[in-house]
Amino acid sequence: MAAKSKQPVFESWGRYPRIDPHLETLFWMDDFPRGTRLPPEVLAVGMGRSYGDVCLLERGTMLSTRGMDRFIQFDSATGLLRCESGTTLAQILEFAVPRGWFLPVSPGTKYVSVGGAIANDIHGKNHHVAGSFGNHVPRFELVRSDGTRILCSAEENPELYAATIGGMGLTGLITWAEIQLRTIASRKIRYESIKFNGIDEFLSISSSNNHAEYTVAWIDCVSRGRNFARGIYMAGDHSESVEIRKTSREPRLTVPIDFPSWALNRTSMRLFNELYYRKQLRRHVTGLIDYEPFFYPLDSVLHWNRIYGKRGFLQFQCVVPWKYGREGIIAILQNIADSGLASFLAVLKVMGERPSVGMMSFPQPGITLALDIAIVPEVTFPLFERLGEMTRELGGRLYPAKDACMTGPQFRSFYPQWREFAEYRDPAFSSAFWERVTADA
Repeated sequence: MAAKSKQPVFESWGRYPRIDPHLETLFWMDDFPRGTRLPPEVLAVGMGRSYGDVCLLERGTMLSTRGMDRFIQFDSATGLLRCESGTTLAQILEFAVPRGWFLPVSPGTKYVSVGGAIANDIHGKNHHVAGSFGNHVPRFELVRSDGTRILCSAEENPELYAATIGGMGLTGLITWAEIQLRTIASRKIRYESIKFNGIDEFLSISSSNNHAEYTVAWIDCVSRGRNFARGIYMAGDHSESVEIRKTSREPRLTVPIDFPSWALNRTSMRLFNELYYRKQLRRHVTGLIDYEPFFYPLDSVLHWNRIYGKRGFLQFQCVVPWKYGREGIIAILQNIADSGLASFLAVLKVMGERPSVGMMSFPQPGITLALDIAIVPEVTFPLFERLGEMTRELGGRLYPAKDACMTGPQFRSFYPQWREFAEYRDPAFSSAFWERVTADA
Protein backbone atom coordinates (compact mmCIF):
# COMPACT_ATOMS: atom_id res chain seq x y z
CA MET A 1 0.00 0.00 0.00
CA ALA A 2 1.02 3.62 -0.24
CA ALA A 3 1.69 5.91 2.69
CA LYS A 4 1.47 9.70 2.56
CA SER A 5 3.96 11.97 4.22
CA LYS A 6 4.94 15.60 4.24
CA GLN A 7 8.39 16.76 3.26
CA PRO A 8 9.63 20.28 4.04
CA VAL A 9 11.44 20.41 0.70
CA PHE A 10 12.32 18.16 -2.21
CA GLU A 11 15.48 18.79 -4.17
CA SER A 12 16.98 17.45 -7.33
CA TRP A 13 20.68 16.62 -7.12
CA GLY A 14 21.63 20.12 -8.22
CA ARG A 15 19.48 21.50 -5.36
CA TYR A 16 17.86 23.95 -7.76
CA PRO A 17 15.02 24.64 -8.09
CA ARG A 18 13.29 23.63 -4.86
CA ILE A 19 9.63 22.71 -5.05
CA ASP A 20 6.69 23.77 -2.89
CA PRO A 21 7.44 22.61 0.67
CA HIS A 22 3.79 21.66 1.19
CA LEU A 23 3.86 19.05 -1.57
CA GLU A 24 2.48 15.63 -0.66
CA THR A 25 4.69 12.71 -1.60
CA LEU A 26 3.63 9.08 -1.96
CA PHE A 27 6.01 6.34 -0.78
CA TRP A 28 5.27 2.92 -2.23
CA MET A 29 5.52 0.16 0.33
CA ASP A 30 4.00 -2.66 -1.69
CA ASP A 31 3.09 -3.62 -5.25
CA PHE A 32 1.14 -1.04 -7.20
CA PRO A 33 -2.52 -2.10 -6.76
CA ARG A 34 -4.13 -3.31 -9.98
CA GLY A 35 -6.73 -1.04 -11.50
CA THR A 36 -5.92 1.84 -9.17
CA ARG A 37 -6.24 5.27 -10.71
CA LEU A 38 -3.44 7.71 -10.11
CA PRO A 39 -4.03 11.20 -8.73
CA PRO A 40 -4.36 14.13 -11.15
CA GLU A 41 -1.10 16.05 -11.72
CA VAL A 42 1.37 13.32 -10.87
CA LEU A 43 5.02 12.42 -11.44
CA ALA A 44 7.00 9.34 -10.42
CA VAL A 45 10.44 9.94 -8.90
CA GLY A 46 13.15 7.46 -7.98
CA MET A 47 16.41 8.58 -6.38
CA GLY A 48 16.10 12.23 -7.43
CA ARG A 49 19.53 12.18 -9.09
CA SER A 50 18.45 14.30 -12.04
CA TYR A 51 20.22 17.63 -11.78
CA GLY A 52 17.43 20.06 -12.69
CA ASP A 53 13.64 20.03 -12.62
CA VAL A 54 12.80 17.03 -14.79
CA CYS A 55 12.22 15.07 -11.55
CA LEU A 56 10.22 17.83 -9.84
CA LEU A 57 6.54 18.75 -9.82
CA GLU A 58 5.43 22.12 -8.44
CA ARG A 59 1.76 21.27 -7.85
CA GLY A 60 0.51 17.73 -7.54
CA THR A 61 1.62 14.36 -6.21
CA MET A 62 5.09 12.91 -6.52
CA LEU A 63 5.19 9.12 -6.34
CA SER A 64 8.38 7.83 -4.77
CA THR A 65 9.24 4.40 -6.17
CA ARG A 66 11.99 3.69 -3.64
CA GLY A 67 9.92 0.94 -2.03
CA MET A 68 9.51 -0.81 -5.39
CA ASP A 69 12.99 -2.33 -5.34
CA ARG A 70 12.63 -6.08 -5.67
CA PHE A 71 14.15 -8.50 -8.14
CA ILE A 72 11.44 -10.49 -9.91
CA GLN A 73 13.31 -12.91 -12.15
CA PHE A 74 16.86 -13.58 -13.33
CA ASP A 75 18.00 -15.94 -16.08
CA SER A 76 21.53 -16.96 -15.11
CA ALA A 77 22.15 -18.39 -18.58
CA THR A 78 21.26 -15.28 -20.58
CA GLY A 79 21.70 -12.48 -18.03
CA LEU A 80 18.18 -11.15 -18.49
CA LEU A 81 17.04 -9.48 -15.26
CA ARG A 82 13.51 -8.39 -14.43
CA CYS A 83 13.16 -6.02 -11.49
CA GLU A 84 10.88 -3.32 -10.11
CA SER A 85 11.45 0.22 -11.29
CA GLY A 86 12.67 1.55 -7.94
CA THR A 87 15.60 -0.89 -7.93
CA THR A 88 18.86 1.02 -8.11
CA LEU A 89 21.85 0.31 -10.32
CA ALA A 90 23.81 -0.16 -7.07
CA GLN A 91 21.49 -3.01 -6.07
CA ILE A 92 21.83 -4.61 -9.49
CA LEU A 93 25.63 -4.43 -9.32
CA GLU A 94 25.66 -5.90 -5.81
CA PHE A 95 23.62 -8.83 -7.10
CA ALA A 96 25.12 -9.26 -10.55
CA VAL A 97 28.88 -8.69 -10.23
CA PRO A 98 29.56 -11.69 -7.92
CA ARG A 99 27.67 -13.81 -10.47
CA GLY A 100 29.77 -12.61 -13.39
CA TRP A 101 27.39 -10.04 -14.87
CA PHE A 102 27.51 -6.27 -15.28
CA LEU A 103 25.31 -3.38 -16.35
CA PRO A 104 25.18 -2.89 -20.13
CA VAL A 105 25.36 0.91 -19.68
CA SER A 106 26.02 3.00 -16.59
CA PRO A 107 26.18 6.74 -15.87
CA GLY A 108 28.62 8.34 -13.43
CA THR A 109 26.61 7.29 -10.37
CA LYS A 110 25.16 3.94 -9.36
CA TYR A 111 22.52 5.58 -7.16
CA VAL A 112 20.00 5.80 -9.99
CA SER A 113 16.72 3.89 -10.17
CA VAL A 114 15.91 1.66 -13.13
CA GLY A 115 12.80 3.73 -13.81
CA GLY A 116 14.89 6.90 -13.86
CA ALA A 117 17.49 5.28 -16.09
CA ILE A 118 14.78 4.46 -18.64
CA ALA A 119 12.94 7.78 -18.33
CA ASN A 120 16.15 9.72 -19.00
CA ASP A 121 17.69 7.09 -21.31
CA ILE A 122 21.00 7.43 -19.53
CA HIS A 123 24.31 6.95 -21.30
CA GLY A 124 27.80 6.18 -20.10
CA LYS A 125 31.46 5.78 -20.97
CA ASN A 126 30.65 3.09 -23.55
CA HIS A 127 28.09 4.97 -25.64
CA HIS A 128 30.33 4.70 -28.71
CA VAL A 129 29.95 0.91 -28.64
CA ALA A 130 26.78 0.12 -26.63
CA GLY A 131 24.47 3.08 -27.19
CA SER A 132 22.26 4.25 -24.34
CA PHE A 133 20.43 2.37 -21.56
CA GLY A 134 17.20 1.98 -23.53
CA ASN A 135 19.01 -0.11 -26.13
CA HIS A 136 19.28 -2.84 -23.48
CA VAL A 137 15.73 -2.74 -22.07
CA PRO A 138 13.69 -5.23 -24.11
CA ARG A 139 10.44 -4.86 -22.18
CA PHE A 140 8.72 -3.05 -19.32
CA GLU A 141 5.26 -2.54 -17.82
CA LEU A 142 3.68 0.89 -17.83
CA VAL A 143 0.73 1.95 -15.68
CA ARG A 144 -1.29 4.86 -17.02
CA SER A 145 -3.21 7.25 -14.79
CA ASP A 146 -6.52 5.47 -15.48
CA GLY A 147 -5.08 2.24 -14.03
CA THR A 148 -4.43 0.58 -17.39
CA ARG A 149 -1.37 -1.69 -17.37
CA ILE A 150 0.47 -1.88 -20.68
CA LEU A 151 3.35 -4.15 -21.72
CA CYS A 152 5.78 -2.22 -23.89
CA SER A 153 8.49 -3.56 -26.19
CA ALA A 154 9.73 -3.07 -29.75
CA GLU A 155 7.01 -5.52 -30.88
CA GLU A 156 4.22 -4.78 -28.39
CA ASN A 157 2.98 -1.19 -28.17
CA PRO A 158 6.17 -0.01 -29.91
CA GLU A 159 5.14 3.67 -30.09
CA LEU A 160 4.60 3.89 -26.32
CA TYR A 161 7.81 1.92 -25.81
CA ALA A 162 9.77 4.50 -27.82
CA ALA A 163 8.01 7.43 -26.14
CA THR A 164 8.72 6.13 -22.62
CA ILE A 165 12.45 5.54 -23.17
CA GLY A 166 13.86 9.03 -22.75
CA GLY A 167 10.32 10.30 -22.14
CA MET A 168 11.21 12.01 -18.84
CA GLY A 169 8.66 9.98 -16.87
CA LEU A 170 5.70 11.61 -18.61
CA THR A 171 4.06 8.58 -20.24
CA GLY A 172 3.08 6.82 -17.00
CA LEU A 173 4.50 4.85 -14.10
CA ILE A 174 6.98 2.09 -14.98
CA THR A 175 6.36 -0.74 -12.52
CA TRP A 176 8.99 -3.24 -13.70
CA ALA A 177 11.52 -3.60 -16.49
CA GLU A 178 13.78 -6.19 -18.08
CA ILE A 179 17.46 -5.37 -18.47
CA GLN A 180 19.91 -7.38 -20.54
CA LEU A 181 23.12 -7.64 -18.52
CA ARG A 182 26.55 -8.44 -19.98
CA THR A 183 29.15 -10.96 -18.82
CA ILE A 184 32.39 -10.14 -17.02
CA ALA A 185 35.20 -12.26 -15.58
CA SER A 186 36.47 -9.82 -12.98
CA ARG A 187 35.67 -6.70 -10.96
CA LYS A 188 38.83 -5.17 -12.40
CA ILE A 189 39.14 -2.72 -15.27
CA ARG A 190 42.26 -2.60 -17.43
CA TYR A 191 42.77 1.09 -17.94
CA GLU A 192 45.08 3.62 -19.51
CA SER A 193 45.23 7.29 -18.63
CA ILE A 194 46.74 9.82 -21.05
CA LYS A 195 47.36 13.52 -20.55
CA PHE A 196 46.42 15.81 -23.43
CA ASN A 197 46.72 19.48 -24.17
CA GLY A 198 43.88 20.92 -26.23
CA ILE A 199 40.86 19.63 -28.16
CA ASP A 200 42.90 18.54 -31.18
CA GLU A 201 45.01 16.22 -29.05
CA PHE A 202 41.87 14.92 -27.31
CA LEU A 203 40.33 14.07 -30.69
CA SER A 204 43.53 12.40 -31.88
CA ILE A 205 43.74 10.21 -28.77
CA SER A 206 40.03 9.40 -29.00
CA SER A 207 40.43 8.28 -32.60
CA SER A 208 43.34 5.99 -31.79
CA ASN A 209 41.55 4.48 -28.75
CA ASN A 210 38.12 3.77 -30.24
CA HIS A 211 38.72 0.04 -29.65
CA ALA A 212 38.37 0.51 -25.89
CA GLU A 213 34.90 -0.19 -24.49
CA TYR A 214 34.92 2.69 -22.01
CA THR A 215 36.32 6.15 -22.73
CA VAL A 216 35.96 9.55 -21.06
CA ALA A 217 38.11 12.59 -20.37
CA TRP A 218 38.38 15.04 -17.50
CA ILE A 219 38.99 18.53 -18.87
CA ASP A 220 40.29 21.67 -17.22
CA CYS A 221 37.82 24.42 -18.14
CA VAL A 222 39.45 27.06 -15.95
CA SER A 223 42.96 27.45 -17.37
CA ARG A 224 43.63 29.68 -20.34
CA GLY A 225 46.56 30.36 -22.64
CA ARG A 226 48.83 27.40 -23.30
CA ASN A 227 46.92 25.27 -20.75
CA PHE A 228 43.51 25.89 -22.33
CA ALA A 229 41.44 22.68 -22.66
CA ARG A 230 44.10 20.44 -21.18
CA GLY A 231 42.91 17.23 -19.57
CA ILE A 232 43.30 13.54 -18.84
CA TYR A 233 41.84 10.94 -21.19
CA MET A 234 40.83 7.61 -19.64
CA ALA A 235 40.06 4.37 -21.47
CA GLY A 236 39.24 0.96 -20.04
CA ASP A 237 38.03 -2.58 -20.65
CA HIS A 238 36.87 -5.32 -18.31
CA SER A 239 39.79 -7.47 -17.25
CA GLU A 240 39.73 -10.99 -18.65
CA SER A 241 41.57 -12.45 -15.65
CA VAL A 242 39.18 -14.56 -13.57
CA GLU A 243 39.24 -13.62 -9.88
CA ILE A 244 37.34 -14.14 -6.65
CA ARG A 245 34.46 -11.70 -6.78
CA LYS A 246 33.89 -9.56 -3.74
CA THR A 247 31.05 -7.35 -2.68
CA SER A 248 31.20 -3.57 -2.82
CA ARG A 249 31.93 -1.35 0.15
CA GLU A 250 29.58 1.32 1.34
CA PRO A 251 30.91 4.91 1.15
CA ARG A 252 32.84 5.95 4.25
CA LEU A 253 33.16 9.66 3.52
CA THR A 254 30.40 12.23 3.65
CA VAL A 255 30.00 15.98 3.32
CA PRO A 256 28.10 16.73 6.55
CA ILE A 257 27.25 20.40 5.96
CA ASP A 258 26.69 22.88 3.17
CA PHE A 259 29.89 24.62 2.16
CA PRO A 260 29.83 28.44 2.36
CA SER A 261 29.20 30.13 -0.98
CA TRP A 262 32.70 31.66 -1.08
CA ALA A 263 34.45 28.27 -0.83
CA LEU A 264 34.12 27.52 -4.54
CA ASN A 265 35.72 30.42 -6.34
CA ARG A 266 37.96 30.79 -9.35
CA THR A 267 41.10 30.60 -7.22
CA SER A 268 40.14 27.39 -5.41
CA MET A 269 38.93 25.85 -8.68
CA ARG A 270 42.14 26.77 -10.46
CA LEU A 271 44.15 25.18 -7.63
CA PHE A 272 42.04 22.02 -7.75
CA ASN A 273 42.38 21.71 -11.52
CA GLU A 274 46.14 22.25 -11.31
CA LEU A 275 46.54 19.57 -8.64
CA TYR A 276 44.24 17.13 -10.44
CA TYR A 277 46.13 17.51 -13.71
CA ARG A 278 49.52 17.09 -12.00
CA LYS A 279 48.53 14.13 -9.82
CA GLN A 280 49.41 11.94 -12.79
CA LEU A 281 53.16 12.38 -13.06
CA ARG A 282 53.68 10.62 -16.38
CA ARG A 283 51.87 11.39 -19.62
CA HIS A 284 50.73 7.79 -20.16
CA VAL A 285 49.80 5.41 -17.33
CA THR A 286 48.30 1.90 -17.48
CA GLY A 287 47.10 -0.49 -14.79
CA LEU A 288 44.26 -2.39 -13.14
CA ILE A 289 41.59 -0.74 -11.03
CA ASP A 290 38.37 -1.88 -9.36
CA TYR A 291 35.26 -0.97 -11.36
CA GLU A 292 33.86 1.28 -8.60
CA PRO A 293 36.46 4.09 -8.65
CA PHE A 294 36.63 3.80 -12.45
CA PHE A 295 32.89 4.25 -12.98
CA TYR A 296 31.76 5.99 -9.79
CA PRO A 297 34.53 8.13 -8.25
CA LEU A 298 32.06 10.62 -6.73
CA ASP A 299 29.89 7.91 -5.17
CA SER A 300 32.64 7.36 -2.61
CA VAL A 301 31.60 10.64 -0.99
CA LEU A 302 28.02 10.87 0.24
CA HIS A 303 26.18 14.17 -0.26
CA TRP A 304 29.00 15.64 -2.36
CA ASN A 305 26.47 18.09 -3.82
CA ARG A 306 26.65 20.01 -0.51
CA ILE A 307 30.06 21.27 -1.64
CA TYR A 308 28.19 23.77 -3.79
CA GLY A 309 26.39 25.27 -0.80
CA LYS A 310 22.75 26.10 -0.19
CA ARG A 311 22.26 27.80 -3.55
CA GLY A 312 23.12 24.58 -5.33
CA PHE A 313 24.59 24.24 -8.78
CA LEU A 314 23.64 23.91 -12.41
CA GLN A 315 24.91 21.28 -14.79
CA PHE A 316 25.40 22.01 -18.44
CA GLN A 317 25.53 19.04 -20.79
CA CYS A 318 25.44 19.45 -24.53
CA VAL A 319 26.22 17.26 -27.49
CA VAL A 320 27.57 18.97 -30.61
CA PRO A 321 27.44 17.05 -33.92
CA TRP A 322 30.70 16.19 -35.65
CA LYS A 323 30.25 18.83 -38.36
CA TYR A 324 30.82 21.59 -35.79
CA GLY A 325 32.22 19.50 -32.94
CA ARG A 326 35.80 20.76 -32.72
CA GLU A 327 35.08 24.45 -33.25
CA GLY A 328 31.87 24.32 -31.22
CA ILE A 329 33.39 22.75 -28.11
CA ILE A 330 36.33 25.16 -28.24
CA ALA A 331 33.95 28.14 -28.45
CA ILE A 332 31.84 26.85 -25.55
CA LEU A 333 34.92 26.25 -23.39
CA GLN A 334 36.22 29.74 -24.19
CA ASN A 335 32.92 31.26 -23.08
CA ILE A 336 33.07 29.32 -19.82
CA ALA A 337 36.68 30.37 -19.18
CA ASP A 338 35.85 34.02 -19.98
CA SER A 339 32.83 34.03 -17.65
CA GLY A 340 34.93 34.04 -14.51
CA LEU A 341 33.05 30.97 -13.27
CA ALA A 342 34.70 27.61 -12.88
CA SER A 343 34.09 23.90 -12.53
CA PHE A 344 36.09 21.00 -11.19
CA LEU A 345 33.65 18.41 -12.55
CA ALA A 346 33.99 18.77 -16.31
CA VAL A 347 34.01 15.77 -18.63
CA LEU A 348 34.38 15.38 -22.37
CA LYS A 349 33.40 12.33 -24.40
CA VAL A 350 32.86 11.13 -27.94
CA MET A 351 29.35 9.77 -28.58
CA GLY A 352 28.82 6.96 -31.05
CA GLU A 353 26.64 6.21 -34.05
CA ARG A 354 24.27 3.66 -32.49
CA PRO A 355 20.81 5.23 -32.57
CA SER A 356 18.71 5.41 -29.43
CA VAL A 357 15.36 3.61 -29.42
CA GLY A 358 13.80 6.47 -27.46
CA MET A 359 11.80 9.10 -29.28
CA MET A 360 13.12 11.91 -27.06
CA SER A 361 16.56 10.51 -26.21
CA PHE A 362 19.47 12.93 -25.85
CA PRO A 363 22.43 11.08 -27.40
CA GLN A 364 23.51 11.73 -30.96
CA PRO A 365 26.85 11.29 -32.75
CA GLY A 366 29.36 13.99 -31.85
CA ILE A 367 31.15 15.37 -28.80
CA THR A 368 29.47 15.79 -25.45
CA LEU A 369 30.62 18.16 -22.73
CA ALA A 370 29.24 18.09 -19.18
CA LEU A 371 30.20 20.33 -16.27
CA ASP A 372 28.88 21.60 -12.94
CA ILE A 373 28.94 25.27 -11.98
CA ALA A 374 27.90 26.75 -8.64
CA ILE A 375 24.95 29.14 -8.81
CA VAL A 376 25.95 32.78 -8.74
CA PRO A 377 22.58 34.20 -9.87
CA GLU A 378 23.78 37.32 -11.68
CA VAL A 379 26.43 35.38 -13.64
CA THR A 380 25.52 31.69 -13.90
CA PHE A 381 22.06 32.03 -15.44
CA PRO A 382 23.12 34.44 -18.22
CA LEU A 383 26.05 32.14 -18.99
CA PHE A 384 23.80 29.09 -19.29
CA GLU A 385 21.36 30.95 -21.54
CA ARG A 386 24.27 31.94 -23.77
CA LEU A 387 25.65 28.38 -23.83
CA GLY A 388 22.19 27.06 -24.71
CA GLU A 389 21.95 29.45 -27.66
CA MET A 390 25.42 28.47 -28.83
CA THR A 391 24.43 24.81 -28.69
CA ARG A 392 21.33 25.52 -30.74
CA GLU A 393 23.31 27.44 -33.37
CA LEU A 394 25.74 24.52 -33.62
CA GLY A 395 22.92 22.06 -34.33
CA GLY A 396 23.39 20.26 -31.00
CA ARG A 397 21.11 19.72 -28.04
CA LEU A 398 20.99 19.88 -24.25
CA TYR A 399 20.19 16.97 -21.93
CA PRO A 400 16.85 17.43 -20.08
CA ALA A 401 17.98 15.19 -17.19
CA LYS A 402 20.77 17.65 -16.42
CA ASP A 403 18.92 20.88 -17.17
CA ALA A 404 17.36 23.68 -15.11
CA CYS A 405 17.66 26.58 -17.57
CA MET A 406 16.68 25.45 -21.07
CA THR A 407 14.16 27.82 -22.65
CA GLY A 408 11.02 26.73 -24.46
CA PRO A 409 12.32 27.80 -27.91
CA GLN A 410 15.59 25.98 -27.25
CA PHE A 411 13.80 22.78 -26.20
CA ARG A 412 11.58 22.80 -29.26
CA SER A 413 14.60 23.34 -31.48
CA PHE A 414 16.61 20.56 -29.82
CA TYR A 415 13.65 18.14 -29.88
CA PRO A 416 11.42 19.01 -32.87
CA GLN A 417 9.59 15.69 -32.37
CA TRP A 418 8.17 16.95 -29.08
CA ARG A 419 4.64 17.38 -30.47
CA GLU A 420 4.55 13.76 -31.61
CA PHE A 421 5.83 12.74 -28.18
CA ALA A 422 3.11 14.84 -26.48
CA GLU A 423 0.47 12.57 -28.04
CA TYR A 424 1.81 9.67 -25.93
CA ARG A 425 2.22 11.64 -22.71
CA ASP A 426 -0.22 10.57 -20.03
CA PRO A 427 -2.51 13.59 -19.47
CA ALA A 428 -2.13 13.32 -15.68
CA PHE A 429 1.68 13.24 -15.75
CA SER A 430 3.67 16.43 -15.75
CA SER A 431 6.86 17.95 -14.36
CA ALA A 432 8.33 21.34 -13.62
CA PHE A 433 10.59 20.85 -16.63
CA TRP A 434 7.75 20.01 -19.01
CA GLU A 435 5.65 22.93 -17.82
CA ARG A 436 8.62 25.26 -18.20
CA VAL A 437 9.58 24.32 -21.76
CA THR A 438 6.04 24.02 -23.17
CA ALA A 439 4.34 26.95 -21.42
CA ASP A 440 4.85 29.33 -24.33
CA ALA A 441 4.29 26.78 -27.11
